[in-house]
Amino acid sequence: MARALIHMPATAKKGEIIEIRALIGHPMETGYRVGPDGKLLARDIIRSFACRYNGEHVFGAELHQAISANPYIAFFTVATESGTLEFTWEGDNGFAHTEKINLTVSAA
Repeated sequence: MARALIHMPATAKKGEIIEIRALIGHPMETGYRVGPDGKLLARDIIRSFACRYNGEHVFGAELHQAISANPYIAFFTVATESGTLEFTWEGDNGFAHTEKINLTVSAA
């Protein structure tokens, strides 16, 4: 099980732009390095990240071997209504991790 850290406000005013920062603990092995036995280490990377706000896709990214371990992603979205933001990471070897955080939106 991966460990994800997500920083975002718990509350916002309607129409406010909020910053969301997400970091997940993952080794991101490229598949190009040689191990102590002289054989290539198996590739193990996170291939995609997506954020959905009340089910609507608001941000996504495709990740590749050049991304460092423990990938950090920051982006902005507009607070439109109270609801849930769902963050999903998917990768090699059946890796999948999802986190959900609630956002309360008040009238402007």
